[in-house]
Amino acid sequence: MKSIRYVFVFGLILTFILSACGSPTPVVIVVTATPLPSTETQVVEPTPTLVTVPLSGPQNGATMKWIDGSTLVYIPPSEFIMGNGGFDSPTRTVALDGFWMYQTKVTNRMFAQCVAVGACSAPFEERGSVYTNPEYANHPVVGVTWNQAQTYCGWSQGQLPTEAQWEKSARGTAGALYPWGSDDPACDLLNLGSCSGRTSEVDAFPGGRSPYGLYDMAGNIFEWVNDWYGESYYSAAPSANPTGPESGEYRSIRGSSFETDFDQVASAIRHFGGAQTYHNRDLGFRCAVTEPKLFAPYCQLSAFIPTGVIVSNGCELPQTEIAGQYCAGGNSFATIYLPVDAIYEADKDLKCEEAVVDGQRILTCLGPKAKEVTNSVTVCKPTCSNSSAVTDPVPTCESGYLLDPATGACNYAPILGQVGVAGCPVGYVLADRGGQQSCVIGTDANGQCPAGLYLDSLAGLCVPPAGLATVPYGVDNAPLALQSYSGCAAGFSYSETFQCCQAVSGGTYPGCAPGSTFNAELGACSPGEIHLAGSGCVTLDVTTLECSQPINTCAPIKNETRCIYNSFCRWNEKDGICEIRK
Repeated sequence: MKSIRYVFVFGLILTFILSACGSPTPVVIVVTATPLPSTETQVVEPTPTLVTVPLSGPQNGATMKWIDGSTLVYIPPSEFIMGNGGFDSPTRTVALDGFWMYQTKVTNRMFAQCVAVGACSAPFEERGSVYTNPEYANHPVVGVTWNQAQTYCGWSQGQLPTEAQWEKSARGTAGALYPWGSDDPACDLLNLGSCSGRTSEVDAFPGGRSPYGLYDMAGNIFEWVNDWYGESYYSAAPSANPTGPESGEYRSIRGSSFETDFDQVASAIRHFGGAQTYHNRDLGFRCAVTEPKLFAPYCQLSAFIPTGVIVSNGCELPQTEIAGQYCAGGNSFATIYLPVDAIYEADKDLKCEEAVVDGQRILTCLGPKAKEVTNSVTVCKPTCSNSSAVTDPVPTCESGYLLDPATGACNYAPILGQVGVAGCPVGYVLADRGGQQSCVIGTDANGQCPAGLYLDSLAGLCVPPAGLATVPYGVDNAPLALQSYSGCAAGFSYSETFQCCQAVSGGTYPGCAPGSTFNAELGACSPGEIHLAGSGCVTLDVTTLECSQPINTCAPIKNETRCIYNSFCRWNEKDGICEIRK
């Protein structure tokens, strides 16, 4: 009977009927226990009992997939050093409550989803705008006003971060000069100055991440924040949770862009760029979420290729990625992270050199001058690459979803939650519910929880930040689901039948996450621009840029390790300076 019901539910999902209902009101969930009938055969009314599951709560740096396809990072409550002694940024200690911050800037793909459902207006067309070009889907959205940015954040349950939230996220608690620490800015850490001359993908510089693992907190584009700009505000601001002046003429802007000079990227620098209607080709935003509510799951999601996917001969694909593309000294470079045991082969138009920095193998490739061109680098595991036979990786779905072979989409298909003879299905884990064993949602093939849930370190379960461990995500319990979820985002309606959020007319479901692109060969989201290239091998598309006039970008680097990291530079031991390699 259970299998028949399961097939029936899945069949219904394949033939969705659009239906709308009001957003349910969240309540505290209790689990009821029904006592056995007495000897007089009278049924005793059940007494509600609250099942408490010990939770640690989100910890420093915890991540959580979010409803717009982004990743949230938890910034715990604490004091931090804010400011750098500037005329508008005095050095002081500020205390902040905990909050969740977007790991990357909002991308063109993410913003387009909000536009598609009618909750946001399209960005303004800036010079060289690439908003509608799918090749730039993973670049930050630009040409948005403060109002447009705030509207988007509101649609995704958040708001623009305060200046204090932004600065803590960028530099940590100890007042580091830059997101990555104290090393001088360089083109391998961020996109600025003459490094590229345009925007880059939002996760292109892992070496420049902040102490909390946030990307692009310096470089690429400036970011709107929530505060009105007040030159003297932080001299007398509250020491706890400052939110900026109550009014003003300009909104504050933080960070730096691909056009910023090397000496203007410190995390404490404040900017006022214009009124709320101002927009520019190097200005975007990210959001903060202070109290994440649990929205119902989407009725449909894209399939994805897990990292470390297994090929036909039992070997995993090498874990490699393009770390950045940039210009230096008038030349165009790309850097690639290589596994320790990998071998590689680059196109003849690329001149590549290796270096090892802090235990990480770095491949730096020099491209042709005076033009933008895409070449390839093939990376293989030597123990796997002797066979030409290869089996395509199998697309998979997030926990709680089933793949529809006909469409390649993942459809929400909750289970009954009962423990079978073989235990719990893939993507579910066994949990103790007040003495009763049941199957609850777990992590997917990439070790991630569904959107809106984080992996609690104490309970070992995927739970919402509100702490309701009994939420039936992925479990077929319509009454409990109706009580648990806080509805759906604008552009979606809650289906009581399927217990998920359906896209209304013109709406669209979230696409690939930042750092992932849709691979037409595989019909799924794939990590980076990779293609299969034989057993145990992947090929990366490496784009080198058209560079401007030569500029000595080695000179600002004062650290020998950072100098050696950039293979186009060399360290002059005698003079103690970093120079362009002749």
